[in-house]
Amino acid sequence: MTKKVEVSAEPVGDYSTHQWEITSQRSLFDLKLKDTWEYRDLLWLLVRRDFVSFYKQTILGPLWFFIQPLFTTIIYTFVFGMAGIGTDSLPRPLFYMAGITAWNYFADCITKTSTVFKDNSNIFGKVYFPRLIMPLSIVISNLVRFGVQLLLFLAMMLFYYVQGAKVEPNSYIVLFPVVVLLMAMLGLGLGMIVSALTTKYRDLAFLVTFGVQLVMYASAVIIPLSSTPTKYKWLIQANPMAVLIETFRYGFLGKGTFSWDAFLYASAFTLITLSSGTIIFNKVEKNFVDTI
Repeated sequence: MTKKVEVSAEPVGDYSTHQWEITSQRSLFDLKLKDTWEYRDLLWLLVRRDFVSFYKQTILGPLWFFIQPLFTTIIYTFVFGMAGIGTDSLPRPLFYMAGITAWNYFADCITKTSTVFKDNSNIFGKVYFPRLIMPLSIVISNLVRFGVQLLLFLAMMLFYYVQGAKVEPNSYIVLFPVVVLLMAMLGLGLGMIVSALTTKYRDLAFLVTFGVQLVMYASAVIIPLSSTPTKYKWLIQANPMAVLIETFRYGFLGKGTFSWDAFLYASAFTLITLSSGTIIFNKVEKNFVDTI
C-alpha cells in the first residue's frame, strides 16, 4: 500500500525583497556606515577580545596600564629635568604625565590601526563584515586603557594639589570629551591611511613605528609651547596633536597655552584626515586581498 504525499510548489517566504546586493562597482563615497552600525555586536566582541588577549598569560595583567606611564614619567623627569627644560611652573612628574597620557592614546590608535589589513588578512579573506569594524574596535579598546591611565593622572594631580602645587583647573576642562574624540578620530584617520598604503608598501609599517616616537617630541609632550623658540612655534602649532595636548593640559592644570584659532584648526585638520582615511580605506578594502 502506498501513501500519496502532496508537495506544495508555493514559495516559502517573500522573495521580492533582499538583504544583499552584489554589484561589480560601487561609489567611492559609499562607506557602508549602515552596515557598520548593524554589526555593532561584532564591534563589542572585538573590543573585548583585544582587551583580554593583550594581557592574557601576563603576570601583572592590567597593572601594566599603570606601570608603563608611571615608569615613562619617572625617566622623563630624571632625564629632561637635568636638561633644565621648562614645564610651565608645574611639577615635572605631573607635567609629563599629562602629556604621556594623551599621547599614548593617540600613538596606540595610529600604530595598531596602521597594520589592520596585514594583521587580519586571514579573517578578511574568509568572511564578510564591514572592514571598518576592525579599526573602530582598536580605537575603542584603547579608550579603556586611556581611561585607566587618566585615573592615574587624576590621582597624581590630586596629590600635588594637596601638597600646595599651583594646579588650577579651569572652565576649558569641559573641552576634555571633545579633545579625546579628536585624538581618536585623528589616530583612526591617519592609521587607516597608512594601513591602506601598507597593502602595497610594507616599509611604511616600519616607518610608523619609529616615526610616531619622533613626532612626539614635536607634540608638546616634553617641551611646552611656551618654551618653544618663537621662530619654531608655528611649526609646533601646525601639529594638531600639540594643540590638543596643550588644550588637555591647560584645562586640567591651568598652565600652558590655549587658542580658539589653533583648536579650530586642529578640529578641521582632524575631520579632513578622518574623511580622507575612511574613503581611502573603503577603496582599498575592496581588493586588498589581491595585494596583501
